[in-house]
Amino acid sequence: MAENLSGNMQEANTGNETSVSKIVGKQSVAFRKPPYIIAASSIAGKKEGEGPLGTLFDQIVEDPMVGKENWEAAESELMKMAAQKVLTKAGLKNTDIRYLIGGDLLGQLIATSFGIAELGIPVFGVFGACSTMGEAMIIGSTLVEGGYANKVMAITSSHFAGAEKQFRFPLDYGNQRPYSASWTVTGSGAVIISNQKDPNKNTGEPDIVITGFTTGKIVDYGIKDSMNMGAAMAPAAFDTIKQNFEDFGIKPDYYDKIITGDLGYVGKNILIELLKEVGYDITNQHMDCGMEIFDQESQDTHAGGSGCGCSAITFAAYILKQLRERNWRRILFIPTGALLSQVSFNEGNTIPCIAHAVMVEAR
Repeated sequence: MAENLSGNMQEANTGNETSVSKIVGKQSVAFRKPPYIIAASSIAGKKEGEGPLGTLFDQIVEDPMVGKENWEAAESELMKMAAQKVLTKAGLKNTDIRYLIGGDLLGQLIATSFGIAELGIPVFGVFGACSTMGEAMIIGSTLVEGGYANKVMAITSSHFAGAEKQFRFPLDYGNQRPYSASWTVTGSGAVIISNQKDPNKNTGEPDIVITGFTTGKIVDYGIKDSMNMGAAMAPAAFDTIKQNFEDFGIKPDYYDKIITGDLGYVGKNILIELLKEVGYDITNQHMDCGMEIFDQESQDTHAGGSGCGCSAITFAAYILKQLRERNWRRILFIPTGALLSQVSFNEGNTIPCIAHAVMVEAR
């Protein structure tokens, strides 16, 4: 870790020695041996390919059904494609991966279980809604840094039609979407986290490492509108970002970019105002994946993008590129998730949310 963070690590008494603990503050961890991100893949749908980041994705799938009979099977296929692509880019086989950490938005994680079953990799299925990529990266990097795995794949996916069917209205219903509604990204992104440097990187490129993380808490401000996810998730992003600053004793300008996952245009403004109220102004550093992936005017996506695939493919295709090219040195990556279900929504419950922060550096 950077020197200005080391003083915030807690000291642990180990017999006759005093060693530096990896535990930082209330909710954070600082890795002593930061794991490397050695490869990433991004598979995007047609609409995503037509957006501002379209030229950066590894593959754009024109057919929303991906040759399958239903939306759920299509999403599974997207995840399988992302897994195979990241293995190819890393020059690895499925047997080289110790664990796969993955999840999606569908009930019982069926996109993941059906998508990666044939790979034969030991799996941890995780659910954090749209924050799942952050959660998967945190768990994967902890396993690698702790010496429990040498290579781990973190992967997630989402599909516009599958998400609309499950959480809102089936497409055949033809309902009008309010301007606060976000557009679920069709796509799948994956990264491979390793205890060794990337042997395939170009000469002069930096190593990309995960230096630490701040695990989010469930935050519920009482919002019930599933068509306004940005407002629901912004308080969770606020809580985690503030805790990251406090745990490490840093200010917003420690990072070149503070990147949320799925807040969109509505949630972005709420997040910035909430942080200003407690003395942190992230206006100059903040970026949101949901705002980057679509063109708000020409693509009619209203509040922006969302879904597990939103932050995953933006991270894999765009954010890592900026780090590799040394445009950014240090970022805080905070995918945000709304933890509602069909049952909770139909029973009129509020929308609890969560956000996980991953600290990534180019060295």
